[in-house]
Amino acid sequence: MNLEVTEIGDQIWMAKNLNVSHFRNGNPVPEIRANEDWIEYAEEGKPAWCYYDNDPANEEKYGKLYNWYAVIDARGLAPKGWHIPSDDEWARLIDYLGGFTLAGEKLKPCIKEAKSLKTLYESGFNALPAGYRNSKGGFSYLGNCGFWWSSTGKIPDNAWCRYMYFNDNDVNRGSFNRRSGFSVRCLQAKLTIRY
Repeated sequence: MNLEVTEIGDQIWMAKNLNVSHFRNGNPVPEIRANEDWIEYAEEGKPAWCYYDNDPANEEKYGKLYNWYAVIDARGLAPKGWHIPSDDEWARLIDYLGGFTLAGEKLKPCIKEAKSLKTLYESGFNALPAGYRNSKGGFSYLGNCGFWWSSTGKIPDNAWCRYMYFNDNDVNRGSFNRRSGFSVRCLQAKLTIRY
């Protein structure tokens, strides 16, 4: 797998949203299109993914949206050597980039003057507003907001995520229903050296 990555502080992040349809062990992650199936899978705690609006044309730019049950599945959604970041690991990224009121500007696309205008990303993170799928199967916010799961749950039915509106610089922290479909960004596992 050829991955674009970016190093931010002491962390190495994927520079694009996750776009896999199989777990690390080779088992498929089911693509779920119909709203009633999306609800049923989540009610049973089963992993699922979809494209925004069930449209494969959104794949290349935005990747896939996953429910939280895919994120925490023991078969491993992240590729080998990577993991889904915890809430604390997201916090470390945001703190390094100046805190929640400043970090968004460094994570999202911006236009900078150079010899010619081109799209640059100050941190290399390349956050894009991929929108989300709600717990009932409806889609919202494409082009306006991006949502990224953490691996940290919140009792009883929610999990922590980060989200960014593209009309301000904040990186928001929220607790959302685990049945929702959000983007996933992976963090490289660090080697631990023991003496």
